[in-house]
Amino acid sequence: MSPNGASQVVCVACGAGNRLPPDRDPLSAKCGQCKADLFIGAPTAVTGAQLDRHRRLTKGTALLLDVWAPWCGPCRTMAPAFEAAAGRLEPAARLLKLDSEAEQAAAGALNVSSIPTLILFRDGQVIARQAGALSTTQIVDWTRRALG
Repeated sequence: MSPNGASQVVCVACGAGNRLPPDRDPLSAKCGQCKADLFIGAPTAVTGAQLDRHRRLTKGTALLLDVWAPWCGPCRTMAPAFEAAAGRLEPAARLLKLDSEAEQAAAGALNVSSIPTLILFRDGQVIARQAGALSTTQIVDWTRRALG
């Protein structure tokens, strides 16, 4: 977060960085470049490069990453719960999904050894991680506890 209390998020539609003034409702914020909603109430699939951009540019909003694979049964089971959690966690956290099969280098750089794995970032740094499938309530509760 900047000294004036503003946070910054990356637009999931175009990748532009956007400053969010503290006196405005972040849920109604639009991208300054493409005019898309900055918070969409749903997880966004990212590549390793896109994840790096989110980690570098996002300040004041947590990133919750689901590392999964299409062949993973528990990952598919948890997908609807992760989707539902987005509506309950935004704007405090932006939810992202990384396909570990398609993005093996990115998953390896994150030291992911089992899936699904949730990784919570604050200002680009890992602050918590959790392996195994969780329900919506468990995802929300775990995230809120980790954020303090």
